[in-house]
Amino acid sequence: MAQQQISETELLAQARAYCARQERSTLEVRQKLRLWGAPDKDAEAILKQLAKEDYLNEARFAAHYAVSKSRQKGWGRRKLEQGLRLKGVGDALIAEALRAIDAGEEEEQLRAAVAKRWERTKEADPFLRKAKVVRYFVGKGFGADQVEALLRAMVH
Repeated sequence: MAQQQISETELLAQARAYCARQERSTLEVRQKLRLWGAPDKDAEAILKQLAKEDYLNEARFAAHYAVSKSRQKGWGRRKLEQGLRLKGVGDALIAEALRAIDAGEEEEQLRAAVAKRWERTKEADPFLRKAKVVRYFVGKGFGADQVEALLRAMVH
């Protein structure tokens, strides 16, 4: 069954609704427009219009993404940076977004998460237990040195 052609006005309305639900990156909206069957020239015009109307703001998206993923998912700066790159955000905006994260709040969340993970990790050998905890938090985007320092302070 052939896909029905949607007018630029309808696409713009759909894109506004899509952006109004939550912050979106330009790349996400461009991909969605392509999925909806928007021709490239129409998609670019719609993206410009959304930015003009402030439905689409890459800096606001990046800051929101970084702060919310840090708080809700406990992601570290490395994972946040990688996630923002995958969303098509530029290096300057990534650096700005990472500055939006409260370092004290991040440190406190990490300390609590490491303590909780240490207690939940079932391993008799303390060296292997420490390695498992460090590996877990490195996977969440934190530096191994940062996690090891917290474990040293906590265990000793």
